Amino acid sequence: MKPIGPLMREHRLIEKMLALVGKEVERAHRLQKVDPVFVDTAVDFIRTYADRTHHGKEEDILFRDLAKKPMSAEHARIVAELVEEHRYARKTVGRLVDAKERYLKGEPTLTEVVGALEELTVFYPRHIEKEDKHFFYPILEYFSPAEQDAMMQEFWEFDRRMIHEKYGKLVEKLAGTERHREPL
Repeated sequence: MKPIGPLMREHRLIEKMLALVGKEVERAHRLQKVDPVFVDTAVDFIRTYADRTHHGKEEDILFRDLAKKPMSAEHARIVAELVEEHRYARKTVGRLVDAKERYLKGEPTLTEVVGALEELTVFYPRHIEKEDKHFFYPILEYFSPAEQDAMMQEFWEFDRRMIHEKYGKLVEKLAGTERHREPL
């Protein structure tokens, strides 16, 4: 398997999740309210799966290895665009979380919450198309079969560590908030 295989497979799951986000947007428009539990679930998915796991493999492994190659100006430009798009997605998710928190406090931020969700449903398909159709296949030519195999192994190791990273951070966060809790 080529190292772009797992990345493209991850894209399919991200697309499925974004389709569900689109349905939530329609529901929110219709009911004039948003489901904060769905928003939390979508945020967790995007932050953990789409950003940390998927974008992490791209930025920490694929783009790192590409930076060592004499890339064409076009491919270097696309890498820079993709990194900037990843930052945009992170900022959009941050705005979504902030708007949802204010929504839960009773502030009239429904439009902001729904707007951020809509932005993500528009952003990700375009981003995925750029990678799948205009970037992944051409950049494979920069890597020998042995380099591609090594990258695949690094992808698998990266994925293997993800669950431990996620829940290690969760426990650290909870331990930090535990110090600030009132005794029962």
